[in-house]
Amino acid sequence: MSERLQKILSAQGIASRREAEKLIINGCVSVNGIKAQLGQSADIDLDEIKVNGIILSHVPKLLYIMLNKPRGYITTVSDDRGRKTVMDLVSELGERIYPVGRLDMESEGLLLMTNDGNFANIVAHPSREKLKTYEVKVRGNVSDAIAVLKKPMTVDTHLVHAGNVKLIKQTSKDAILEISIGEGRNRQIRKMCKNVKLEVLSLKRISIDSVKLGSLKPGKWRHLTDSERLLLTK
Repeated sequence: MSERLQKILSAQGIASRREAEKLIINGCVSVNGIKAQLGQSADIDLDEIKVNGIILSHVPKLLYIMLNKPRGYITTVSDDRGRKTVMDLVSELGERIYPVGRLDMESEGLLLMTNDGNFANIVAHPSREKLKTYEVKVRGNVSDAIAVLKKPMTVDTHLVHAGNVKLIKQTSKDAILEISIGEGRNRQIRKMCKNVKLEVLSLKRISIDSVKLGSLKPGKWRHLTDSERLLLTK
């Protein structure tokens, strides 16, 4: 069956559809010996498709991973500056997978990874607005800030709002908030907290919809259960 090349590359676990488009634009993909063009279709069963000179012949086992990302790792497949990436934590899998969505370098917690392009596209698509819940350790005037965080606010010219904000614990030095958001814009919670003059000391994602990080240790991963996969794609 003929399909767009970026869809084929994504389904094969080579890259996300967006990254696959970059591979095509940069001339890394060929079909039957001819450099591919963006928007081109092919049939993986009939055509010889190469990525960086390697024929797509291996059909990987589809993998669905939950990783507890520690602080200090970046959420990318590779880094030209030599920084630690989440790929270092799943290297023993023996199959190429990639992150679904992002957590910034200083954030930690639940990160989904897969080699199933369709699954990644469904989970990460903005229209789905999966509710993501974070445990946020902050310093500042929490009582005044919570009331404001619960209301819509502008972040990077976009109107955003928290689905839920709860005070979990408070001491004389800091407090722990539980904040849920649906949009998931770049560093959204950090910017929301900055808007209400809260200093973020740590930030950990603890769930995506009803799929929870639980007791998984930092730097460790496990396979998603069938029921978790179903919940994420509903």
